[in-house]
Amino acid sequence: MQRVLQQSFKRTIQARANIASPSLRYSPRLPLYQFARFNSTKPEAKEATESASKDAEQGEQKSEETATNTKEAEVNDAPEPAENPEFKELKDKLEKKDKDLALMKNHYAKAKADFRSLQETTKKEVQNAKDFALQKLAKDLLESIDNFNLALDHVKEDTLKANEEVKNLYEGVDMTRNIFEKTLQKHGIEKIEPLGEKFDPNLHEATFEIAQPDKEPGSVFFVQQTGYTLNKRVLRPAKVGVVKSEDN
Repeated sequence: MQRVLQQSFKRTIQARANIASPSLRYSPRLPLYQFARFNSTKPEAKEATESASKDAEQGEQKSEETATNTKEAEVNDAPEPAENPEFKELKDKLEKKDKDLALMKNHYAKAKADFRSLQETTKKEVQNAKDFALQKLAKDLLESIDNFNLALDHVKEDTLKANEEVKNLYEGVDMTRNIFEKTLQKHGIEKIEPLGEKFDPNLHEATFEIAQPDKEPGSVFFVQQTGYTLNKRVLRPAKVGVVKSEDN
């Protein structure tokens, strides 16, 4: 009886053990080296590992660069596709049109510049023709003014005081000369009055030189013939006497 109870008790314990841990039923043996853990703390091993990893990375970079260069060389060496004849013809026509357009623009710019220059030149010529159209007539009229001046300069003051008729004639001639000069001034003819001024070869014509101690050398001290300008251009230079330097 006791033997039967012991056997049933063992069976119960064994059954519970099998139910609690079924994975323990079969456990094949594995080799011990699969669970071995290699861990080295030596610096030589660590440096070797790092250098190996760096060499591997550099090798990968070089292989990538080589592959990239190879692809680029293949793209550059690849033959260009044949150009369509119609497209080439249209391209040539377009280039020709562009060249013709640039040439026409250049011609247009030159023609425009020439036309403007012609306009300016024509304008100046017309203005000069207006300003100096009276030049020949004015030169002839200057002789009349000279005659008026000569006639008035030859009348003495004693004669004017003694003879009333001569005085009236003198005043009439003087009035006529003044009116004549004012009329010339309206048309741009002006008198050159160089007395006491510095000699200017552009406006004056020196007929003689005399030393004058009380005057500045090179200045005009005598006017032999009055000069005139037409619109700021010398119509006739004034004939003058110039003070000579004592050193000369």
